[in-house]
Amino acid sequence: MTTSSRQTVEAFLTGLRLRDIGGALSCVRDDAVVTVFPTRVIDGGRADLADLLTDIARAFPDLLLTVSHIVEVGQVVVAEFKLEGTQAADFLGAINQEKHLDIDTAWRFTVVDDRISAIEAYWCQNQLYRRLAVKRQDHVTIV
Repeated sequence: MTTSSRQTVEAFLTGLRLRDIGGALSCVRDDAVVTVFPTRVIDGGRADLADLLTDIARAFPDLLLTVSHIVEVGQVVVAEFKLEGTQAADFLGAINQEKHLDIDTAWRFTVVDDRISAIEAYWCQNQLYRRLAVKRQDHVTIV
């Protein structure tokens, strides 16, 4: 049965929401191209995505993912969503201080043959650092 690009992305987001990294990654092609602009991963691969998703799930065991918009145009889907949770482990260089994070993100997905072939993820890294009480951006430290 063929699924729409939107349904594929929704299945990916459901996996992330449930912290089911294997479930989320099952929607992603092995040769997917992944770009995560805030972390400077440009034209990375599925392994880079797996690392990011694993870090999110590990650092925020009470993860709440709230989708605000999903727009589908053919093979391209853009999803705007908020990630929320209380930090329980180091995350993207920020030492765990048990701070609450809520950050708005936008991810652009390309879907080919019912699987995600490309992802571009965006969020404000300065907002993330402020929420996690990082004092300096030139050298990640804590307040």
